[in-house]
This record gives sequence, C-alpha cells and structure tokens, in this order.
Amino acid sequence: MENVDILLVEDNMDDAGLTMRALRKHHLANNVLHLQDGEEALNFLFSVPPPTLPKLILLDMKMPKVDGIEVLRKIKSDDRLKVIPVVMLTSSREERDIIESYKLGVNAYIVKPVEFDLFVKAVADMGFFWMLLNEVPAQQSKPRS
Repeated sequence: MENVDILLVEDNMDDAGLTMRALRKHHLANNVLHLQDGEEALNFLFSVPPPTLPKLILLDMKMPKVDGIEVLRKIKSDDRLKVIPVVMLTSSREERDIIESYKLGVNAYIVKPVEFDLFVKAVADMGFFWMLLNEVPAQQSKPRS
C-alpha cells in the first residue's frame, strides 16, 4: 500500500479540492488520500493488513454515516492510532463541538475561513506546521503490525 502523508476526511468536494491544492501548491504533501466520510476513514485506518500510518489526519466535523467526533473518538482510543496528529478542519464554531473535540484529544481545531485566499493560507500554514515543524514519534512512520 502506498504511503499516505495526509489523510483528508471531508465530504464537501469543493473544500477537499481546495485543501489538496493548497497542500500541493506549497509542497507540503505529495500523498494526500481524500476520503468522503467517517466510515471510509475508519475502514481505512482499521483495515487488514493495516496501512502505514498517515503523518496527519485532517478531519471534518459534520459528515454523513460517521461524524468527525466519532472518528476522533475511535482514533484516540486506539493505542496505535492515537499518536497521529488530528486537526479538526470544520465550519463549526459551536463551543460544544470545540470542547468535545479537545476532550477527545484533537491536536488542533481550525474553523474553515469562507474567503478563498484565507482558506488557502490557513491550510498552508497548518500544513507547514504539522508536516515540516512538528516532530513525530519514529514508530509513526512504520506500518502497524
């Protein structure tokens, strides 16, 4: 299986396209896997044989089938997955969503800017931090067994 640098879980195709273009434009990730809902994300992360762990998960909050909170809950409750940084990249500014996300162990919570230029800048800044500046455990770059 191909290595995935960033797992993008986003049901809005426009937001997913903008996010992937911003990351690639700024050379922050060559291997971005886009999945359209939480169920697909969980199937990928818990698949057999297990995938190589992504370096970062960008997770939308409001999605069909399985929402971002439930995906986050399952990721952070699994010993092998909980080391992966998860950034909630969402349009929700609701305080209860922010609090619940942090209680479950989200690493960052970013509200998607509406303006195109601000959206691209937010994704580029976030990608720069998590992909280039942030240090990850050595075990994260190896396949799970």
